[in-house]
Amino acid sequence: MATEGVSRKPVLEMVQAEGADESCVTYVMHDEDHTLGNSLRYMIMKNPEVEFCGYSITHPSESKINFRIQTKGGLPAIEPFRRGLTELNDLCQHVLNTFEMSVKAYEQQSFEDMA
Repeated sequence: MATEGVSRKPVLEMVQAEGADESCVTYVMHDEDHTLGNSLRYMIMKNPEVEFCGYSITHPSESKINFRIQTKGGLPAIEPFRRGLTELNDLCQHVLNTFEMSVKAYEQQSFEDMA
């Protein structure tokens, strides 16, 4: 089945007012919800250079979020956005590794108890 001529919507769009600087940007993330929105907002707000960070779900039947970042001192909003995504990814990887190690330790302990 060919997908010629079918355009895919982008996963991420940047929306910026005409004439606005790069320190105040809204990102539209498609196929996302509160799970990513709230976690990413928390990670970005830890940055002292960020003046405002918030998100909204446009409508319950749509799976996209509007994610707004406003920074201090002319810092481009893309920088804390990327940093927040990287830090959230690192945090999730740490949680996954810790969980997997705990499962292995539990399985080993259960095997030893049976023997």
